[in-house]
Amino acid sequence: MAAKLIVGLGNPGPKYTWTRHNAGFMVLDRLSSQSGISVTRKAFSGLSGDGNWAGERVYLLKPQTFMNLSGRSVAEALRFYKLSLSDLIVIHDDLDIPFGKVRLKEGGGHGGHNGLRSLAQELGSTSFARVRVGIGRPLHGDVVNFVLTNFAKEEMNELLDVLDTSLDAIEMAMKEGMPKAMSIFNAK
Repeated sequence: MAAKLIVGLGNPGPKYTWTRHNAGFMVLDRLSSQSGISVTRKAFSGLSGDGNWAGERVYLLKPQTFMNLSGRSVAEALRFYKLSLSDLIVIHDDLDIPFGKVRLKEGGGHGGHNGLRSLAQELGSTSFARVRVGIGRPLHGDVVNFVLTNFAKEEMNELLDVLDTSLDAIEMAMKEGMPKAMSIFNAK
């Protein structure tokens, strides 16, 4: 069984810590704390760590390049670990999914997400597994500003459940495959 590179997308720095766009970082931080795998080693223009989680060898990565250049960091890590796109799981925020929902997807376009756009450019493909963390869409106003706002207080109360659901989805995808995990989590 090949190892997995699990990447959380987000923006570095305290200013962005609790923003919607950092949902990928938040899931990876939760995985790090649950698994005891520290994600503090500076490598691949990011912070990385590795260990065993859910009976699998995993490499964890939080690109520190800012969202729109995160593909560079991911491409570096894949090359270094000699992993293929089928070994990659990318966790990111998704405007088209209501807050509180987690969806899985294999391949597809970038949907205007700059992190996914960067990955597609650097990897030359979009055929990798994605864990899409719903952040909802603003009723009015600018989407760019919305993704860089912090989660609302009511949402913060539910955030831990969302992060744990994301981890359950990743674990099932690794153990039982994406089709099975998608059939369970995309129906919720």
